[in-house]
Amino acid sequence: MYGAALRARLKGITWPKRLLAGLVVLVASVLALDLLFPPPLSRAHINSVLVTDRHGKPLRAFAAPDGRWRFAVRLDDIDPAFIEALIRVEDKRFRAHHGTDWVGIVRAAVDSAAAGRVVSGGSTITMQTARMLEPRPRNIGSKLVEIWRANQLERRFTKDEILELYLTLTPYGGNLEGVRAASWSYFGHEADRLSSDEIALLIALPQSPEVRRPDRRPGQAKKARDWVALKLAGYGVFPAGEAEEVAALPVPPRRLDFPDRAWHGADAALANGPREDVRSTLDAGLQAELERIALTRAEAEGTDVQLSALVVHIPTRAVRALVGSASRGRAGGWIDLTNRARSPGSTLKPFIYALAFDDGIASADTRVEDLPRQFAGYRPENFDRMFRGDVRISDALQHSLNIPAVLMLDRVGAERFSAQLAMAGARPRYSGDAGHSAGLALALGGAGLTARELAVLYAALGDGGVAKPLVWRVEEERASYEDPGRRLMSPESAAEIIRILQGSPAPAGRMPGRLTRDAPQVAFKTGTSYGFRDAWAAAVSGEHVLIVWIGRADGAPRTGVTGRDIALPVLFEMADRVSHHLRDDGESRARLTTEPLKKARGAQRNLSANRPPEILFPPEGAELWAGPVNGQPGRPFVLAGRGQGALSWFVDGTPTELDDAGSPIWQPRQPGFYQVTAVDDQGRATRVRVRVLTENPA
Repeated sequence: MYGAALRARLKGITWPKRLLAGLVVLVASVLALDLLFPPPLSRAHINSVLVTDRHGKPLRAFAAPDGRWRFAVRLDDIDPAFIEALIRVEDKRFRAHHGTDWVGIVRAAVDSAAAGRVVSGGSTITMQTARMLEPRPRNIGSKLVEIWRANQLERRFTKDEILELYLTLTPYGGNLEGVRAASWSYFGHEADRLSSDEIALLIALPQSPEVRRPDRRPGQAKKARDWVALKLAGYGVFPAGEAEEVAALPVPPRRLDFPDRAWHGADAALANGPREDVRSTLDAGLQAELERIALTRAEAEGTDVQLSALVVHIPTRAVRALVGSASRGRAGGWIDLTNRARSPGSTLKPFIYALAFDDGIASADTRVEDLPRQFAGYRPENFDRMFRGDVRISDALQHSLNIPAVLMLDRVGAERFSAQLAMAGARPRYSGDAGHSAGLALALGGAGLTARELAVLYAALGDGGVAKPLVWRVEEERASYEDPGRRLMSPESAAEIIRILQGSPAPAGRMPGRLTRDAPQVAFKTGTSYGFRDAWAAAVSGEHVLIVWIGRADGAPRTGVTGRDIALPVLFEMADRVSHHLRDDGESRARLTTEPLKKARGAQRNLSANRPPEILFPPEGAELWAGPVNGQPGRPFVLAGRGQGALSWFVDGTPTELDDAGSPIWQPRQPGFYQVTAVDDQGRATRVRVRVLTENPA
């Protein structure tokens, strides 16, 4: 009964309606299948990565996770001549068809039948792309799947996007895929500018990538390349005579290494963002110079020594150079030692004093006692096991005295100081259990910090006390300008600490920055960890922060090796290179001289009358013996200098006396640090810091 009713209704439907219904069902089925079985695109998104410097110079390439070299392609970055030649050879109707060139398939079938073998498959670029996305055995069923997948790709992507997929996945033999990987491996450069012979070879290889590999079968590769060049000349893509010129050239005899510079710096830039081609903030020229210096210096120290260094541009916090180790061929060289926590020694002292300045409990001229003290069971000592008595805070910092630093940390509060560092982005690591708290030993390096974290702190010091994270990618530099950051100290305290550190005694053979014309001074601090395991030097120089660490990767001690002795000279040498590479105003050679000390003194004698006075005695950083001699009181010091007119002399702001000959003299009454000032008749002043001893150091 019901069947008869249904048949009656169907008879009432005309054939046009039936046809329309069938089409609707077919379209719905196709759409459903398309949604249920989309084209597999995962391989197109798992690629190799190239890290370049801030100017686009290649630094290091990273293989894809599957071990293949396969770089994502942007059509704008590929030589247009290559694109034109490729389409003409592989799929001349590529821009017109919708994934399948039925005319080409029919022609290929006729040609193959006439030849009795497969002459060409008639596959379009879109169909080849589908096959590379989903490899299958070569048969009729696979061809039908390719046609289906090609149709799916055409509905989802533009023609240029399909070309980009094709050029990313094309096989070139071995583990090479895509035109960029092939160009780097065979020609040593990107595929943005290609010669005619390179274009012909890159088109010929994918047709039989293993048979035509130039590094293994150069004869086959040359034959295929020359054949493609002839075809392109016949199509009018190559000018007349170009095919003969191509045929006269050899093919590349071997595969070249991919870029492999700035090993740790490139790795850090890649790790700090999406896994894609990266334009890092590194400077290739500076990076190469610092790597050379690091290796030379490390080799001079012995086979077991490593060196790491970091340069940061303060306004943007961009990392301009990173040397994770002196060499991967040395012990521990594969480790990025800028990212390993080490005892920072005395490099945190400037920040202790800065917080004390902020709290109003001390200033640069505040005097503190450098005498034996005990802090709740903790009894620190100075590095040389000597005590200086009454000293200024500025002198205590410049000469890295331990007792005053611990005293200031005790007043600031160790837990508070530790929390301030952590909020700034430099979290101290303490040994022991997880509940271990900060102690006064933090002032002397009793917690672990990395070189990168020290760079964050010293960049804050050079930026008015504001701490911000380091920046590794060029596109993030502008955002760093807008980042308010976290305030670590006041601008006034930061400026005062910089001024004090600029007055620290320079290493032997270096001219103080204030004596070099138009040269900004370098504000630096050194550090040596307990047991001589870590030697540090950190500096703010102009717009850049430099951090240098030297030691053994395994943390073994190196008895007697200090940050001032070994790390500071390296820092100053690297500062010269920073000045040369990162400044364009020609001041690089005047900024930090590398002349020997005797030449520097010769330069001082040529100071013009328009310059401040010159103090000949006592020199900057001198240690003066003022103790008794043979039981008799020490004689006063005669101060000497030269400048415009007669000089007036002051010690800690108090005018000095004159001897019978009218020469300025000074008789220190107690040990400690003093400031000696000479003022000319124009009111220009020059100052030096000296230390007075009244007890035999021995």
